[in-house]
Amino acid sequence: MLAGITLDVRPGELVAILGESGVGKSTLLNLIAGLERAESGTVTVDGVDLGPLADNALTAFRRVKIGFVFQAFHLLPYLSVARNVALPLALVGQDGKDAAARVRAMLAAVNLESRADSMPRELSGGELQRVAIARALVHRPAVVLADEPTGNLDPESADGVITLLRECLHAERATGVLVTHSRVAAARADRVLTLTADGLAPTVLS
Repeated sequence: MLAGITLDVRPGELVAILGESGVGKSTLLNLIAGLERAESGTVTVDGVDLGPLADNALTAFRRVKIGFVFQAFHLLPYLSVARNVALPLALVGQDGKDAAARVRAMLAAVNLESRADSMPRELSGGELQRVAIARALVHRPAVVLADEPTGNLDPESADGVITLLRECLHAERATGVLVTHSRVAAARADRVLTLTADGLAPTVLS
């Protein structure tokens, strides 16, 4: 159970949240995404209070305003890289030339434009996570939530992925919240907080 949490993240900022297992890091992400509802207090994303929204309105809001990056990538194995990246656009009814151009732009941003027609099985772990970053940002969400995105990567790939995520968030002016056990990954964020039973506290990494 989370209590006494206050979190304010600016557009273009990547905030890393450290904490022990079971302290509520994933619950915090779920609250921000509207996947769980707060029993008290408010959760406001891009100026919208999620509390009063009905479930269908929350789903629609999430499709437009939230991007996700997961530890396990969650790419569809039977779709090409470009078609995986295009999925969030399809969910909000965007297709055609403008959508295709946006997909190409995001693949270029993560240095994978030449892999547009590749299948996920043909990519390395680091490349798969870069595809996931492109997919998370392609529909220009207000917030990107990253849940242990470097957990399946070697240290070099992990460092590159977090650096790239931060750069893309800055470029797109999207807010980023990164949950991680890795202090190395957290150090690449603009700001680091530690979640405990007492709430969130600013953290300086040595």
